[in-house]
Amino acid sequence: MLKKLIILIAALVPMAIFAQSGKIAYINSQEIFMAMPEVPDIEKQLNDKQEQVRKNAEALQTEYNTKLDEFSKAANTTTVSDAVKQDQQKQLIQIQERYQQFLQNSDKEQQELYQKLVAPVNKKIADAIKAVGDEKGYAYIFDIATQASQIVYIHNTSEDATPLVKTKLGLK
Repeated sequence: MLKKLIILIAALVPMAIFAQSGKIAYINSQEIFMAMPEVPDIEKQLNDKQEQVRKNAEALQTEYNTKLDEFSKAANTTTVSDAVKQDQQKQLIQIQERYQQFLQNSDKEQQELYQKLVAPVNKKIADAIKAVGDEKGYAYIFDIATQASQIVYIHNTSEDATPLVKTKLGLK
């Protein structure tokens, strides 16, 4: 009997401690992120990069179309040798390969640029969330911004810490 009582007490003590210090809050990290002053500059840099990629892709497409026209004209004449035709076909294939490689490299560069630009902002937000959590004594702060969030219900006694984090970051 004493052994069962000790086990019961041992099981209840952590729950009692959690109940006392178990304040729970939630934030909307997307709302906070979009309010950050760095976001317009990040969007501009990403749009500039995307425009640069688009222009370069168009240049490659133009080069391909020009070579294709030359090949078509040469193919219709009887004075062009088979060696020249084969050379032109190789050139077309090389342009196609360059185009595919360009698209792959551009995608990778854009993803790297995005990560490079967003990482410092995410760090600021994470630091502010931690500071608010420490100051207010929250046991947990959940993010409700993503659909992947496992939170399906928020009780009205839970606190929305989004305004506190925004204030910590100096945002309105």
